[in-house]
Amino acid sequence: MNRYGTRRLRGALVALTALGGLLLTGCSGTEGGSAVDKSGGFPAPATGGGGDRRSDGYETDPSPGRDHLSTFALDVDTASWDHTRRLLSEGRRPDPSEVRPEEFVNSFRQDYRRPDGNGFTVTVDGARTGDEGWSLVRVGLATRAPHPDAERPPAALTFVIDVSGSMDEPGRLDLARKSLGVMTDRLRDDDSVALVTFTDEAETVLPMTRLSGHRGKIHDAIDGLEAQDSTNLGAGVETGYDTAVDGLREGATNRVVLISDALANTGDTDPDSILERISAARREHGITLFGVGVGSEYGDALMERLADKGDGHTVYVSDEEQAREVFSEQLPRNIDLTARDAKAQVAFDPGTVAEFHLIGYENRRVADDDFRDDRVGGGEVGPGHTVTALYSVRTREGARGHLATATVRWLDPRTRAPHEESGQLETGALRSDVWKASTRFQVDATAAYFADALRSGDGLDAALPGAPPYGELIEHAARLASATEDKDVRELSEAVRAAAHPDAR
Repeated sequence: MNRYGTRRLRGALVALTALGGLLLTGCSGTEGGSAVDKSGGFPAPATGGGGDRRSDGYETDPSPGRDHLSTFALDVDTASWDHTRRLLSEGRRPDPSEVRPEEFVNSFRQDYRRPDGNGFTVTVDGARTGDEGWSLVRVGLATRAPHPDAERPPAALTFVIDVSGSMDEPGRLDLARKSLGVMTDRLRDDDSVALVTFTDEAETVLPMTRLSGHRGKIHDAIDGLEAQDSTNLGAGVETGYDTAVDGLREGATNRVVLISDALANTGDTDPDSILERISAARREHGITLFGVGVGSEYGDALMERLADKGDGHTVYVSDEEQAREVFSEQLPRNIDLTARDAKAQVAFDPGTVAEFHLIGYENRRVADDDFRDDRVGGGEVGPGHTVTALYSVRTREGARGHLATATVRWLDPRTRAPHEESGQLETGALRSDVWKASTRFQVDATAAYFADALRSGDGLDAALPGAPPYGELIEHAARLASATEDKDVRELSEAVRAAAHPDAR
């Protein structure tokens, strides 16, 4: 039995043990067969492919005749990777529940062809692993490159800033003040900003204000931010969205930017209640959320769920360089949206594919029947973005021909008109070896294997098919860092090596 088969058996035994525990305690499963993930008790939708959930997050083999579709909302979050990297640099390991493989993979530059205009290109490629019959298949989506001087709609940004006592730690509120100051100088005269702060209560410090003629006033409000007491995140979110609605601008990109360590400790700390407020504002007014996480102690799970419900995304910043990139580059660039409610669906050919598993995206799964239901929310994507999804795929013995078709569907951000684009993969196009595929494919595989190893705990023993021994993973990461001369890949190599250090805890 190969390494993946051994782990499959071990996962099945663990699943049976867990099931027995549920029966003994009289607990019932969640509606629709969803499992409860470890990131704060939120339900994790079942994975695509029609099988049953295993204890490690994958599914069992789908039975003959069950669907071969996988559907998920697009996600450009990177917070999980950036937070993990910071923890490892401090000699600590992340909790496995905080490791989201898709956010590791989506943190690195890709090599996909980009469209000339609005919309997406779809790239589907893959390579065989060392486990018999198993391959890694990559679905890559790319939007047009950003143009600094391109016309874009004005922005109406409501900054909701955590000024609780925990934010007084260096690298939190001080970093937010500097970043907001730089961003104020970068925004255009026809943009608007509002400032809301929260501790045990929330306060609108600055109502929606045009930049033109008021930059000094905005800088004064930012400079006056000071840390105070406890963290009433619920009050901050509610007041922030109320302020955004009051300052709503037709024809503008209306967005709430939440800057916090997401360590709610007073007031409404129930995630579902907070999430519902965000969801309602998003549905009724099209206001989306951009979450910026800060601090060595960070409520990763809550921030990620808030952004998902708010049809936005999250980043994590730990130093001035990262903050400058987020507030001076990413946020202004993301004001110009390319797509709203973007979803992807991958159809695997049952004639060639025996089994498949989407790696990560647990909180972004969408029911297959909802792919073309535009009332069901997806993700928002801006110019210059790429989205990557990796699948482990077991092909049938001797299979030849069509393997998969990947389709992305999105709404035009201005007209709400739906659009689709597709790409395909044949079995003959699979590379013979993951480590002989394109350099960027190898970087994605390394990031996914690393995330999976961290999810597996202290043993650093990844469960994905074809996962190399950890020592070999270190070597692959170092080789790729040298070959690409890419700062981000070098940081990946350093993180992989740091996780193996005996002092990492």
